[in-house]
This record gives sequence, C-alpha cells and structure tokens, in this order.
Amino acid sequence: MSVTVTYQNLNTSDLPRRGVTPATASVHELLVDLEAELIVRDGGRVVFAAQEFPVAELARALVGWLGQEVPGGFRFDSMSFAEPGAVRIEEVAGGWRVGSVFEPDAWTAPVAREVLAAELTRFTDAVREGVAALGADPALVPPLSTPPASPSTSSAG
Repeated sequence: MSVTVTYQNLNTSDLPRRGVTPATASVHELLVDLEAELIVRDGGRVVFAAQEFPVAELARALVGWLGQEVPGGFRFDSMSFAEPGAVRIEEVAGGWRVGSVFEPDAWTAPVAREVLAAELTRFTDAVREGVAALGADPALVPPLSTPPASPSTSSAG
C-alpha cells in the first residue's frame, strides 16, 4: 500500500468576515483560515478525512518536521484544534505510519521514511501552489530546503 496526503477545495471563505483578502491577511489569519478538505489514504482506503482543515498550517508544520535531520514523531499542534494530533506520524517496526487522534485506531501501513518524506513534500509543494493561486504569499509554506548534491553525484560543468 502507499500513503497519500491530499487536499481539495482550498478556500478563503472565512477571510471576508475578517475584512481581509489573501493578499492583505496576516500570517495568523492565513494559517487558520486557508482551509480545505484533507484526505489521508493508505492505497484506496481512507484513513482520515476532514472538512475545513487548516492545510496551510499543516503544510508549514510538516516542512519544519521534514527539515529536521533526525525527526521524532509528529503531532500537528494546530491553532484550530484543542487537542494536538489532528495529524500524527509515528515510527513503528517497519517504518513510519500516519493517523489522527480523531480516528485513533486508523493508521496507514508503515512505509520507509524516504517514501513518506517524498509524499509529504509533494503535499507541501501542492499547498504552496494553492496558496499562491489564491493570491497569498506562497512563502507562507516555505519550500523544503534541499541539501547540496554530494560530490559523487554532482557533475562538473
């Protein structure tokens, strides 16, 4: 099975009541109010899905977690939820799995760290593109820093 993290219908429906647009909203307003339907799948099985989920805030937190050299587990501590862990990632025998405190017994099958990192990077890149398409600064979700190429894989020009 493969882990996928996707979103659909990214919107700014809460920003007008604050009297701001994506271009004029503060970082806090954007992190809380850029919402979409979030879906975590293990192959064809939906592990967790939520409407009006703060995907920009999640993507920003995942970039920070992925940027750690040796990350421990991840518990999404959102301004929108009282309980940390709306999305959680933990290392188990056989790899890393993804779940949510809102579905405590539902987890993806374990996958290698590299596989999970590639999927989460794809997700954060997609959210950054969605943020830009709505007219907000894409730097809200920073790109994941890529390490320089090792000498054995770089080519002289």
